[in-house]
Amino acid sequence: MVVVTALAGIVFGLALASPPGPMNAIIAEESVLRGWSSGFRAGLGAMLADVLFFVLALAGVVAVVDSYPAVRPLLYVVGGVLMLYFAVGAFAEARSATSFTDAGSADSTGFRKTFVLSLSNPYQIGFWLTVGVGLLEPGHLDVLAYAPAVGDLLEGTLVVQTGSPTLLVGLFAGIAVWIVAYPAALVSAGRRVDAFAPAVAALSGVVLVGFGLVFLAMGAVRLV
Repeated sequence: MVVVTALAGIVFGLALASPPGPMNAIIAEESVLRGWSSGFRAGLGAMLADVLFFVLALAGVVAVVDSYPAVRPLLYVVGGVLMLYFAVGAFAEARSATSFTDAGSADSTGFRKTFVLSLSNPYQIGFWLTVGVGLLEPGHLDVLAYAPAVGDLLEGTLVVQTGSPTLLVGLFAGIAVWIVAYPAALVSAGRRVDAFAPAVAALSGVVLVGFGLVFLAMGAVRLV
């Protein structure tokens, strides 16, 4: 069960870190414009926020967000404004970038961007209020038992021990794998195709604008 739990934790971590969104847009921008180390540092910013949320969830502090209905809409608005602000920078860099550079520069602000954005990301907070809390509570989760139609047949096949250090280590190991491998893949592609860098920066800006407008709209609806 220890091995299964560790592997399940890694899968959970990858599932948390890999979906397209504003964090991965910033990691992509940093990776192709400044190199792997800058992309990795941007990933560390998001991961550090998850570590902070984990500690707060462990202490029961994160649940306070649900006690104040106005907090989450405000987070949507703040997050949306930050995304639009970062999108302006991404478009400016797309115009000025002519090729991939492996500068790994001290000018990189990716770590600060992803960390601040993560702290105001309702989806990330929502994860630790729901799934995250479930992973922290001691018990067992029969993962495949909930599969539609075949749940009864697969019951007991994949049992994960929740609340165990093994699961949590696996979770953050999965996130770490993503923030190492994702920038590396982008850098490899960027080195082969010089035009890849400004294109990714522009696409990152588009993603940030899209999510920023969605977050602002969701926040406005909830505040009205």
